[in-house]
Amino acid sequence: MTAHYQPPFHMSADIVQLVADISEQLGRMAAIAEGADQGLRLRRLHRIRTIQGSLAIEGNTLSEAQITAILDGKRVLAPAKDIREARNAIQAYEQFPTWQPASERDLLQAHRTLMAGLIADAGSYRSGNVGVMNADVVVHMAPPASRVPPLMADLLTWLATTKQHPLIASSVFHYEFEFIHPFSDGNGRMGRLWQTLILSQWQPLLAQLPIESMVHAYQDDYYQALNLSNQKSEATPFIEFMLSVIAQTIRTEAEEMTPQATPQATPQVDALLKVLANATKALNRQELQQLLNLKDRESFRQRYLRPALAAGLLEMTRPEQPNSPLQQYRLSKLGQQQARKG
Repeated sequence: MTAHYQPPFHMSADIVQLVADISEQLGRMAAIAEGADQGLRLRRLHRIRTIQGSLAIEGNTLSEAQITAILDGKRVLAPAKDIREARNAIQAYEQFPTWQPASERDLLQAHRTLMAGLIADAGSYRSGNVGVMNADVVVHMAPPASRVPPLMADLLTWLATTKQHPLIASSVFHYEFEFIHPFSDGNGRMGRLWQTLILSQWQPLLAQLPIESMVHAYQDDYYQALNLSNQKSEATPFIEFMLSVIAQTIRTEAEEMTPQATPQATPQVDALLKVLANATKALNRQELQQLLNLKDRESFRQRYLRPALAAGLLEMTRPEQPNSPLQQYRLSKLGQQQARKG
């Protein structure tokens, strides 16, 4: 790289259209958010989804319920490494507003926070050479360790001086960061964290959206976009992918926040709510199936239980242990409201 390095990419028609679409959607979402009366709850939910999604991409097994429990200071039965990763991520997002995207000091501090207790060189650039593996195949050999400091310095200088739209600049940075692979571990979660940081300084609303959870839903496409950009030696395919993910995330969140889009329960969910509304205590799965006269366990989970949980209409009595044999369910406040309407 030179002092005037310009990361290679071109403005495809898809990129131009996606930037316009996202900007329009953000305007609509900002108007919806102003009238939302559950902003704190939504921000907390989005933060949990963001952490769970980003860590899951790296193989972390914790569920949203378990991360919620950790956030609340509750005990969670899970691998110690997974719990440490979640606690680190929670701490990182608490420091999020204090970081500047073009600051190398802040970048290293963020990595130190994310990877504390997980690797020996947390907060420092790698000292050895690394390759990105797909099963047993090396799909990308990162630049030599000796080149990492100057490459990162040039990338951060570009980020500080570029006139590109933040949607594009953040995606370019994310791709270039993954190409350089500056750390011995934690590069994926750092790249996603830093893109969100860049975007949040352009539009604060984007700090609240669970983009990482959407990327997790399209994990194979995420890695395919990285590999395609590597093959083409330019960031364009990755920019298109990330912008499409951001656009879909905003569209989904706006629909959920729109007043008329409050949960419209299916007949199956309505029946489940009615059973719990008439109960005097929390009930387990077997009790619920019996009261609903259902014999097929998987059908009950797919058509009744999971939709009700996803809509926030039910609560688990053991959220830190979602698969516990002692798990029971009760109506949430939203579920109580829905049951009264029914």
